[in-house]
Amino acid sequence: MTEEPRSAEELLDIVDEHDRVVGRAPRGEATARRLRHRCTSVQVRDPLGRIFVHRRTPQKLVFPSMHDVVVGGVVGAGETYDEGALREAEEELGVPGLPAPEPRLTFLYESPQHTWFLRVYELVCDQPVRPQPEEIDWWDFLPEDELERRLRLPDWPVVPDGLECHRRLRAWHGRS
Repeated sequence: MTEEPRSAEELLDIVDEHDRVVGRAPRGEATARRLRHRCTSVQVRDPLGRIFVHRRTPQKLVFPSMHDVVVGGVVGAGETYDEGALREAEEELGVPGLPAPEPRLTFLYESPQHTWFLRVYELVCDQPVRPQPEEIDWWDFLPEDELERRLRLPDWPVVPDGLECHRRLRAWHGRS
């Protein structure tokens, strides 16, 4: 089975404007009908403080072939944000047994095509990563100044919700 159909059939909790579960739908339907659901984003750093950055594969259901500054994804039906964050980080990084990502903030992401609640986490990964080739076709750990330089490049498309997570996380650290 290819990644796209599996992702499209994944069952999600549909939530209201207060992040309360009001139903369930397959991911493909939730995306097509712009049904509000839950997602996680984990900013991963190595022990040197560099940020894990990657390019999504062309087969991804949402934001194919774009760069991202977080790992994460949808929270499955019946799954908690914390469970989803750890599962997604372990899957995308290819590293089992990671410590629990630390929650930082939650916000509602909305665009003309999408709407979901995003819980943003941080994680330091001190193990070698082996990203899933079905999910990620390029990756690196970048120093923050290099990442900020790349984020300004016109030919470096970035996943919009991941970029928003990155910006909000920087602001959160500025307030902390």
